[in-house]
Amino acid sequence: MDIVAKLMKLQDRSFADFQAKLLPTIDRSSIIGVRIPILRDIAKELLMNGEAADLMKTLPHRFLEENLLHGIFISEMKDLDECLAETERFLPFVNNWAVCDTMSPKSFKKNREKLLVKIKSWAKSRDVYTCRFGIKMLMSHFLDGDFREEFLQIPAAVKSDEYYINMMIAWFFATALAKQWDPTVKYLENKRLSPWVHNKTIQKAIESFRITAEQKIYLKGLKLS
Repeated sequence: MDIVAKLMKLQDRSFADFQAKLLPTIDRSSIIGVRIPILRDIAKELLMNGEAADLMKTLPHRFLEENLLHGIFISEMKDLDECLAETERFLPFVNNWAVCDTMSPKSFKKNREKLLVKIKSWAKSRDVYTCRFGIKMLMSHFLDGDFREEFLQIPAAVKSDEYYINMMIAWFFATALAKQWDPTVKYLENKRLSPWVHNKTIQKAIESFRITAEQKIYLKGLKLS
């Protein structure tokens, strides 16, 4: 199957124009305009007929949709070690938040300690989307039963001027407030985050239905002027 040719047949130019506005870090010419549900159907087909491996061998990709498919393929990998290896190989080529956030490997649930080692490494990366991915994985896998207060220091230690990193840190702490209020709110009370991340965390938490009315009132009082 010529994957790009298939994607071109499914092109929606108006959707591509819409995506371009949301993804300012990539050229409009690299966006075909295929919606995620359609891409997931294509991914299933390619995984079933064995053609997914061919696309994964070819880096870098030209189009956003090829990268999205690549991220979906990685997310479906069952062997943890293979998935981690393919994730590490792919991350340097991720150049936008959509591809970064599409990646959600199912196999990452199998060995938390091995994953945690990788997360700590990714979060320290100078690459914007490798760092963002590491923080996202920490948020996805370590704010519930496996939570330890020390995990909050991983994103708090990240100092960056990059918007897409700082937005992820704020998303992380807003989620942490909803799931682990007591240790997380201390980071705001003690002003341990940058002013922008601090206020964005509060904004996102206040917008969340998982934060109580009383907690929202308290958070408003912590906002920096």
